[in-house]
Amino acid sequence: MATLIITEKSSQAKDLRAALGDRYGRILPAEGHLLRLAEPDEVDPAWKRWSPTLLKPDGLYPTRPDQGGNKAAKLQAITAALRACNEVILATDCDREGQLIGQEILEHVGYRGKVRRALFTAQDPKTLRDAFAALKPNDSMRPLYEAAVARQQADQIYNLSLTRTATKTLLAPGTRGVIGIGRVKTPTLAIVCLRELEIRNFKPEDYFEVVATATVAEGSFQMRHAPAPKDRIKDRAAAEAIARAAAGHRGPLTVTVEEKRQAPPKLYDLPSLQKTCGQRWGWTADRTLAVAQELYDGDGKKLITYPRAEARYLSENQIADAPAIVGALTRLRGFAHLDTHMDVRRPVIRKGKSGHFCDKALEGVSHHAVIPNVNVLDDLESRLVRLTEDEKRLFALVCRSYLAAVMPDYEYRQTSVTMPVPVEGKPVAFRAVGRIPLKLGWKAAFGSADSDGKPEEEAEQTLPSLTDGEMATLSDPKVEAKRTQAPPRYNEGTLVDAMQNAWRFVEDPALRDRLKEAKGIGTPATRAEVIKGLRKQNLLGADGKWLVPTPAGLHLFETLRAAAPTLVDPGTTALWEMKLDEVVTGRADFRLVIDAIATEAERLIGALVGQRGTALDLGLPAAKIRFARRGAPGRGAAPRNGAVRGAVAGEAANPVRRRSRKGASSTAVSASKSAGEEPVAPKPRRTRKAKTVGDTPPIAAVAEGLPVTEAPVPRSPAPDSRRRREPTERMVAFARSLAERKGIPLPDPCLRDFDQCRSFLDQHSR
Repeated sequence: MATLIITEKSSQAKDLRAALGDRYGRILPAEGHLLRLAEPDEVDPAWKRWSPTLLKPDGLYPTRPDQGGNKAAKLQAITAALRACNEVILATDCDREGQLIGQEILEHVGYRGKVRRALFTAQDPKTLRDAFAALKPNDSMRPLYEAAVARQQADQIYNLSLTRTATKTLLAPGTRGVIGIGRVKTPTLAIVCLRELEIRNFKPEDYFEVVATATVAEGSFQMRHAPAPKDRIKDRAAAEAIARAAAGHRGPLTVTVEEKRQAPPKLYDLPSLQKTCGQRWGWTADRTLAVAQELYDGDGKKLITYPRAEARYLSENQIADAPAIVGALTRLRGFAHLDTHMDVRRPVIRKGKSGHFCDKALEGVSHHAVIPNVNVLDDLESRLVRLTEDEKRLFALVCRSYLAAVMPDYEYRQTSVTMPVPVEGKPVAFRAVGRIPLKLGWKAAFGSADSDGKPEEEAEQTLPSLTDGEMATLSDPKVEAKRTQAPPRYNEGTLVDAMQNAWRFVEDPALRDRLKEAKGIGTPATRAEVIKGLRKQNLLGADGKWLVPTPAGLHLFETLRAAAPTLVDPGTTALWEMKLDEVVTGRADFRLVIDAIATEAERLIGALVGQRGTALDLGLPAAKIRFARRGAPGRGAAPRNGAVRGAVAGEAANPVRRRSRKGASSTAVSASKSAGEEPVAPKPRRTRKAKTVGDTPPIAAVAEGLPVTEAPVPRSPAPDSRRRREPTERMVAFARSLAERKGIPLPDPCLRDFDQCRSFLDQHSR
């Protein structure tokens, strides 16, 4: 019996071969999705021209082989192997998208043999062997596959339909570009815009604190009266009255001494890694992912585990790797000082959700936390010499995180001191806090580096020896003027974190909880591309390391928030996830879920059409139009299907530029179909400037089904020689619909004369 094992990527195939050999059968890798959904015009040629139309076929969008990268060759190899086998084991990621990646190949080629499923969340040999010893019938995964199909089909219908609608109805005449609308993209834009508006509308307030020197037998220290934000002192005179009362005051101290301990921070997933690198080194999210990817699969490197991690835990069977990993890392020069540290010689294992090793926390998750690769420990030094400075820096960060996770708690003694000062008969509390480290524990792995980025609640100082009830005298009181600060703008790392925690922007408790479970909007693998797409479409810009919305981005956000708030609400993803949950649990048919989302998309199309004339300017140069025969494809004609797909959210692969033999360039867009991903807007084609008298009014272009920014503009002859031509069928149909909707007569010349019809449309469609 010939068996074929299909993995999601080459690294999985390699790990399976190392763990299993060939005992289960031949192993072939995919490269993510080897198939794409058909373009709209491949389903219906009428959809080639952009218009405010719901792009929903009667059935489902069929799949087509994807030509990007090495996908075609891999699909061909798997297809050939399927013809020669009578059993398949799917060993793709165990989440919804992983199920789709494997099963869509079988559906596409019509495979009808036996299929089993291997489920694993780590790729160490023991985990893989255990997974293959407990294979499941793939039929049991059918609901998960159907939920993935529903997500994929719904994203295609929703994103492409609304992108075309927004571009046709909101883009200013004479400008070019694509207004990409996406389930992930537009809420991400909203997160940045809401913060920008919060900053712009922020009104700083002055407040005051009082600081004084406290003197005791063993020395002196600073005490401060700093009320909580809701009770801040807004009046300087009140603060000065407190300072006068404190001058020379003598009274007893209330001293509380506590011995505390702090557990190490969680291990890194990709979002937390991107956030940390952005805060420490100003890296973009894309740069962090690129460096991590090179450490993962770069030639001669492979120093860390899969970087697109979506969990901050390890599986419990990875506990056995801890001594080997710690031993190898502490032999490196950068961590050699820890080798003599008793805290690291015996790894501390913390299990459960409050710790670092937890099987339950990995249920339904494809990739565990990012840690050093246990399989290359014998060859670390030779691999390290191949690293760039950025790679060394990131690898050290991952190593420190792992070492800290298996070291003891940080232990310290915290002393809290308070003294009441009577002011007009009421006690006012002065406070001081001091902390004395007892055992560094995991903090020794970080040294002076910021280990968790959490600020202390109060400023700390070294306190003299104090006893409860001891008398102290206050002197030299000073009033310190302070001012409230606006919240900071996002950098790419903190924006990724906000996307992962998008539940914070949702009011409904049920949606908040579901968004928490879904780990926010987007996926670890796509969030950096979402941000990059927003910047490429000129909806976001950068001010140093900070992200700021452009005028176009703010304009689009305000327009959508007023007309179709669903489009900028992260809760939309939570609603989708709830619908998909019903598919997974068998409570809903996946086709009905697709229909429901398509119905909502149709409603939103109507809302956007109602905003026609918004005149959004993306800040891009006006399109230069090349003449083309009517109906013939030219450089100024409607975008081809690659551009149609690329219209959406900047959440897929970058456009690939190819040169023709004559040196002219064209843009081909490869659409990624990963979970939460949306295609990138293509770079508009450069076209020859038309010699025209005035611009073609946009409504005529809409009625003809042409993109407003690329509608061919005819050469204008002298008025006395102008030749009349008839309006198109679409123009007439649109004019009739407009007249009927507004209750006005349609002049008879509009039915026969192009210019008359165009004038009528321009006059009454606004």
